[in-house]
Amino acid sequence: QVQMVESGGGLVQPGGSLQLSCTASARTFSAYNIGWFRQAPGKEREFVAAISYSSVSTVYADSVKGRFIISRDNARSTVYLQMNSLKPEDTAVYYCAAERVPYGPIDSRPTAYEYWGQGTQVTVSE
Repeated sequence: QVQMVESGGGLVQPGGSLQLSCTASARTFSAYNIGWFRQAPGKEREFVAAISYSSVSTVYADSVKGRFIISRDNARSTVYLQMNSLKPEDTAVYYCAAERVPYGPIDSRPTAYEYWGQGTQVTVSE
């Protein structure tokens, strides 16, 4: 069983920055693509960003492209999401997840992800 734990959420003003972290318990962490998703109240869970197992490839949702940066440190089994120029519409619970199939191409569909964290709240407000 793989456990994913997010941290780093909080309250920030518009235009501010936050860095989220996602740490996994699996010793095979480096074999899996990791994604970040978010879910706002009353809305479906949506893809934010993902990074390949080797860090060679990254994919971003259009809504965060140019503002968010995903990275990973396989030695620490941790993935980061640096969020800059935050907007009120970025307010949501943010989840990290590991893809079901190792060593594959990045998939942005939530159904491709097997292991999910509990989520961390990000609120962007004055």
